[in-house]
Amino acid sequence: MTTAVEVKELRRVFGERAVLDGLDLTVRRGEFVALLGASGSGKTTLLRILGGLDGADAGEVLVPRARTIVFQEPRLVPSKRVLANVTVALPRTETGRGRRALAEVGLAGHARSWPATLSGGEAQRVALARALVREPELLLLDEPFAALDALTRLRMQDLVGELCRAHRPAVLLVTHDVDEAVRLADRVCVLRAGRLVTDEPVTAARPRDLGDPACLALRRRLLTDLGVQPTGTAVNSTATGAI
Repeated sequence: MTTAVEVKELRRVFGERAVLDGLDLTVRRGEFVALLGASGSGKTTLLRILGGLDGADAGEVLVPRARTIVFQEPRLVPSKRVLANVTVALPRTETGRGRRALAEVGLAGHARSWPATLSGGEAQRVALARALVREPELLLLDEPFAALDALTRLRMQDLVGELCRAHRPAVLLVTHDVDEAVRLADRVCVLRAGRLVTDEPVTAARPRDLGDPACLALRRRLLTDLGVQPTGTAVNSTATGAI
């Protein structure tokens, strides 16, 4: 596979603090990478730089031109119906693509709904459809499930996994949830002190059972690298493993 993201010696400084300090990262096309780190470790700063919303102070960042971001909040336009939110800033002739994207996320019947009538999970699915309708080569996910209840979160994880395998963009998911990372990603990275201290492949077969010994062993390593003492195991469907 060819490279979609190439980051070398990336540095971003706020005041006297280097949030990113010589960070290197490569993401291949079609690869799903999850990025873990404590609050304030620079995860969202990296995502914003890759998305073109922030700049680097030093280093090299190569990303595809076609890239989209899904944030923790759906960020829908209240005055536009669902279909118009999906196709916002696209030519009017693209409504067919918008309807197909809504069907992919299970919202074919909501094209004329208003954002205020949607549940949190439905609104986030609209945001996902809006991102995918643009056929990005790089999809950036900034804790997109954090505001959802546990069961909706699991359903959204499954949906995102299915859609990413179908569309094959390079994906970078920023999350605090170790189990979410293990469940979805091809690789899991841990960001600490401005650099990646862990870059582990997830070798367990899909669909993944978090009680599988390989998943449990990876989970323990990731928690240790995050500075958290592992306690217990994630063996049920509502375990979050969040830090």
